[in-house]
Amino acid sequence: MSSLDQMYRIIQKPVVTEKANSRTFEDLDEKVYHFAVPLGANKVEIRQAVEKLFSVKVVRVNTLVRQGKAKRRGWASGESPTTKRAMVTVAKGSSIEIL
Repeated sequence: MSSLDQMYRIIQKPVVTEKANSRTFEDLDEKVYHFAVPLGANKVEIRQAVEKLFSVKVVRVNTLVRQGKAKRRGWASGESPTTKRAMVTVAKGSSIEIL
């Protein structure tokens, strides 16, 4: 397995929501991008993956874990999955082309 495959396993997909994009497209000194990452990924791995895949300088990485919730629909019950997101701040003048 190549190093590039490992990077794509860490950065699964960009999170494109209205709230996530509000800090990306504003005229701020630093732009913040949101990515879905595996639960076991740490900040150092996320930083290295973003820097290698997108050729940008990462200033800061923040992560959050969204716990799964119990769901019911009549007789059927289940649970939504637990997910992890990474908010990656890139240096001034850098940007990532997501769309």
